[in-house]
Amino acid sequence: MSGDQQGTWAERCGYVAFGLGVGHAAVSFYWGAGGDWLLDTVGGELERLARERGAGMVALVWGTGTLKLFAAVLGLAVVRRWGRGRWRRVVPALAWTASAVLVLYGGTLVVVQALVELGVIEAAPDVDWQALRWHLYLWDPWFLAWGLLLGAAVWGSARERGDS
Repeated sequence: MSGDQQGTWAERCGYVAFGLGVGHAAVSFYWGAGGDWLLDTVGGELERLARERGAGMVALVWGTGTLKLFAAVLGLAVVRRWGRGRWRRVVPALAWTASAVLVLYGGTLVVVQALVELGVIEAAPDVDWQALRWHLYLWDPWFLAWGLLLGAAVWGSARERGDS
């Protein structure tokens, strides 16, 4: 790490973003391997399809886990020397894209779910309140925090190198 022993602000953001991404990927890989702990917190059609374990759904879950792992590694790539060099333009572009997707996805879902929870938006009659609350308080804020930290790592890393 550069700077002090604990690393720079951007490095810390990159490492935490990496950890959040690996955690999200691990959950996907666990479910893809047949685990069902916390699967009931997903709810709806996705939960039903995941429990049926059709080949298409298993492939989708493993593919999603792989994309999450790739996005997690971007958190390290923007703050580590090996993510620079010939990749110095590609890595930040990919990381900004991943950050935007994660923030828009997580942020939009958190806002809409919060409005449903607060009664501002009327819930569907068949809403799965348990799944909605798990998404509101864990799954979707996790995406949002990951995206914000990844963006902060890209931005901070560029500023520290004088690329801004």
